[in-house]
Amino acid sequence: MSNKAVINTDQAPAAIGPYAQAIKAGNTVYMSGQIPLDPATMELVSDDFEAQARQVFTNLKAVCEEAAGSLQDIVKLNLYLVDLDNFATVNKVMEEVFTKPYPARAAVGVKALPKGAQFEAEAVMVIGD
Repeated sequence: MSNKAVINTDQAPAAIGPYAQAIKAGNTVYMSGQIPLDPATMELVSDDFEAQARQVFTNLKAVCEEAAGSLQDIVKLNLYLVDLDNFATVNKVMEEVFTKPYPARAAVGVKALPKGAQFEAEAVMVIGD
């Protein structure tokens, strides 16, 4: 018997490949990368980096909530940016959507992301006791 559960919500973009939006194992939730897609249209929300960053965190929030958690329960974030010059904008958005203590995080510059996105984030969340 597995303690692994699939987390799926229509409030975040559907998976565009053979993966789940998130997997819950015990009280840990492993969230797949979210890019700035509007869940209703499955299209990028904007070409503007800040708008894309906000949508990524909105999508992560929806997955967190489906798993009975919140952004504040995230303990680790991995961020992927096509242009590291946008790093300050990510910090600004994170300060608006997270409260202290902030999650641990890594930020990586990448050559490209799916669908031409400029930003992607994946997360690990711990919920309950």
